[in-house]
Amino acid sequence: MYELTKAEEQVMQILWKLKEAFVKDIVAEFPEPKPAYNTVSTIIRILEKKEIVGHKAYGRTYMYHPLITKETYTKQTASNLVNKYFSGSYEQMISFFVREKNISAEELEKIINQIDKL
Repeated sequence: MYELTKAEEQVMQILWKLKEAFVKDIVAEFPEPKPAYNTVSTIIRILEKKEIVGHKAYGRTYMYHPLITKETYTKQTASNLVNKYFSGSYEQMISFFVREKNISAEELEKIINQIDKL
């Protein structure tokens, strides 16, 4: 089970996009104001301890890469959301979003059609 902080998730989004990167490459992808190099480096080390990120050594520097896919993380996070807030019911979750986001019947029909194609 992967529980990531907001900062860890931000780093992982960048790492999934880049596939592999040095810390300086990750920092460069952040919008302004960019976090400090040492901050990103610390987050990467935490992600390594959680076994979510691995690295290849190039002398004294490391190139980092994800050990889990974005899809795997997304599935787990969605499952956790449903279990924590909707008593494990996807029906309750969908009903919630339909009400909260004022999804039209037409949009809902498109979603159903996409599900039917799976």
